[in-house]
Amino acid sequence: MQWSFPIARVAGSEIRIHLTFFLLLLWIGIAYFQEGGASAAVEGVAFIIAVFACVVLHELGHAIAARRYGINTPKITLLPIGGVAQLERMPEKPMEEVVVAIAGPLVNVAIAVVLVLILGAYPDVTALSEIENPSFGFLSRLAVINIALVLFNLIPAFPMDGGRVLRALLAMRFSRVRATEIAATVGQVMSFVFGFLGLLTGNVLLIFVAIFVYIAATSEAQATTFQAVAARVPVREGMITHYDALGPASTLGDAADALLRTTQHEFPVIDGGGNLRGVLTRSGLVAGLQERGRDAPVHEVMTRDIPTVLETAMLDLAFKALQGGQAPAVGVTDRQGRLVGYVTSENIGELMLVSEAAQRR
Repeated sequence: MQWSFPIARVAGSEIRIHLTFFLLLLWIGIAYFQEGGASAAVEGVAFIIAVFACVVLHELGHAIAARRYGINTPKITLLPIGGVAQLERMPEKPMEEVVVAIAGPLVNVAIAVVLVLILGAYPDVTALSEIENPSFGFLSRLAVINIALVLFNLIPAFPMDGGRVLRALLAMRFSRVRATEIAATVGQVMSFVFGFLGLLTGNVLLIFVAIFVYIAATSEAQATTFQAVAARVPVREGMITHYDALGPASTLGDAADALLRTTQHEFPVIDGGGNLRGVLTRSGLVAGLQERGRDAPVHEVMTRDIPTVLETAMLDLAFKALQGGQAPAVGVTDRQGRLVGYVTSENIGELMLVSEAAQRR
């Protein structure tokens, strides 16, 4: 996610903070300072940080549960509206998705139990409407927030946790694509409800949540449909076969010349045996030219460990490899391991558009 930077790595996941999160802290600090001075500002900012620490633990709950099914979570990003765990993929078995979805809220349940039963925090429900009031106590308000996070996340607004549970339950009766369509529609309806309530109460964060839910629900529904279609299409029909390649000894100057004479955004780097060694992206090329100059070899800048699939595979395997967002492309090889083409998210999208247009004819 752009405009975010890493602050830690926990359980194999990189924790990142979006720059807009600091705008939230600044806003809270100023609001509390105007009410009670410097001490109130410090207390207010500390409370928000504690809340988002609980949000991080919530997202780590998803990540740890997903790892049980062999799914990694490369990044967790903190936004003013909450946290986003970037799983490589979602489990396709309904019960596995239920487990991953409810793992986050269960973490908040555990935090609330610790705060109430062990630390003695009294969760006064009236504190929810006056969460900024320090008279309710720091830990008491934190307990109430965790209870609210559980209830809010279990609202069936796909792709929130409750929406994912809904999709998983629907998938037990319908196809995954149909279940996603229904859950996404419910999520979009809920986003309008969030937006209306946000406008009615003047809650800016709720409006942002509404926008996020609507966009995310639409995007994931499209991705699920794409994957279902791609499962019926051979990868050779969707791969790029006409391209300029670079060698390990090529320089960034060579790559810059190739960029200018072609329309490519990425360049496979192939050794003498035709094996894929990496991919040099346009952004990587530009950054490399700025930092190292034209004479630097491409192998110092290229993206390594590019996933590959056999040319006999179906396109959905390449699509799944791209969903993690870590690789700019997926190489397609013959049985001897030689590169015969590659697939990007852009050309998969173009293939889907063409296929959809042909079906409507």
